[in-house]
Amino acid sequence: NLLICAPTGAGKTNVAMLAVVAHLREKGIIKNENDPYAAYQHIGEDQTSPVGRKIVYIAPMKALAQEIVEKFSSKLKALKVVVKELTGDMQLSRAEAARADILVTTPEKWDVVTRKGGDGSLGQTCGLLIIDEVHLLADGRGAVIESVVARLHRLVESSQRQVRIVGLSATLPNYKDVATFLRVDHQRGLFFFGPEHRPVPLQQQFIGVSEKNRFRREKKMNDVCYNVVADSLKRGYQVMVFVHSRKGTGETIEALAETANKRNQLEDLFITKGSEENGDAHSRYADKAEKSRNREVSKHFQNGMGIHHAGMLRNDRKLTEQMFADGAIKVLSCTATLAWGINLPAHTVIIKGTDVYNPEKGKAMDLSILDVMQIFGRAGRPQFDTSGEATMITSQDSMARYLDKLVKEVPIESTFIKQLADHLNAEIVGGTVTNIQEAAEWLQYTYLHVRMMQNPIGYGINATDRESDPMLKGRSLELVKEAANVLDQYKMTRFDTASGNLAVTDLGRVASHFYIR
Repeated sequence: NLLICAPTGAGKTNVAMLAVVAHLREKGIIKNENDPYAAYQHIGEDQTSPVGRKIVYIAPMKALAQEIVEKFSSKLKALKVVVKELTGDMQLSRAEAARADILVTTPEKWDVVTRKGGDGSLGQTCGLLIIDEVHLLADGRGAVIESVVARLHRLVESSQRQVRIVGLSATLPNYKDVATFLRVDHQRGLFFFGPEHRPVPLQQQFIGVSEKNRFRREKKMNDVCYNVVADSLKRGYQVMVFVHSRKGTGETIEALAETANKRNQLEDLFITKGSEENGDAHSRYADKAEKSRNREVSKHFQNGMGIHHAGMLRNDRKLTEQMFADGAIKVLSCTATLAWGINLPAHTVIIKGTDVYNPEKGKAMDLSILDVMQIFGRAGRPQFDTSGEATMITSQDSMARYLDKLVKEVPIESTFIKQLADHLNAEIVGGTVTNIQEAAEWLQYTYLHVRMMQNPIGYGINATDRESDPMLKGRSLELVKEAANVLDQYKMTRFDTASGNLAVTDLGRVASHFYIR
């Protein structure tokens, strides 16, 4: 097993690519001409059995999954390898999924697929699992990754069949814990590259706005943002401004254009029409942008700017990306989805404001630190620039929090406890956990257990408990009992307190298979 931690843009996808090719060659899907024994490879191996042939690539978002599918299929086309996307967007029939050599999927989707276990299922056919962006363990969705990996480890032990796990992640402070959780050999399989290995050195700048009134603060932020943008454009670099609502993308561009108009800098800095270096790029896209149904696209294009968010049509998004890459527009205002999905770097990146509306909580929350790192990773284009600039404009009080997180690296913790009941229910339905003892044993396979051993206080275990119970069996039992009681209360499982047995109910089975929380 491998775990590779490296900064954005250092080429982690290529490591995945090599792992894929090695696996395909081992399974005889790609013929190895130089191997003298290749001709005899099929002897003793059951060619028809699909067990352990497939490669599963888990990408954190649908947008990323699409990109990976395109990348892999274009590179592996010559070898006739079938790459398919298995996400909420793409429905695959059973036969299609079985035919594919590589499945690209999201953690939730793979969790559902492996829950429905059994011998002929997709979960059994996986021989190489690649998990991209493992540092999402700290995120709200980390629990799903823990559940999937724990399930895989148990499958490996019960079926005595090796499945290779390759984890790719950004730079983490506690990479050793993640390696332990993925069962990576610390000597041979763990590779850690610090931020000094970034292909393009990054200059970071944080600006805090102290204005309390909301409207005045917005205005102030727009002014500050304009100054940074204008400064970058004067030196001939393109700029990306990240905003946190779809409507905000358009508003930001309006504000920038208005300020530029007031200062009479619209002609010199923004407009690409008829300028020496970008004039031809502008004329190439002029009629396409005019024809776009989206009024904002055609309107802002005249000023050499563009917007990009998930609410736009796919054609408009593609058009904007191409225009920005070719230099027909100089300023792009977009939402954070762009940073996770498409690989579209710019020399200067600005994060304007850090309040993101969170529908679960019903109020604005701080932008997560993972998002910030991902967006900052977009600054500096490896093939053109020698440096990149990233600026964050936020309120005075949030600024301290971000500086803390970016400078002093906080170890990533597990969020498994919050969703313990759901995942326990899934294991009970799958038949891998039948009583409380087994459930506590199952917990030992999760990242939660690794972190509880390292940082007991963070998970409500005091020093005396830790000394009396070095493997934390007691705490695991407590947690599992709590979860079992919750499930019993909602009639998802039957929990017999005397014997400690757990039994499935119909409600629980439905909830597990249809992924209802």
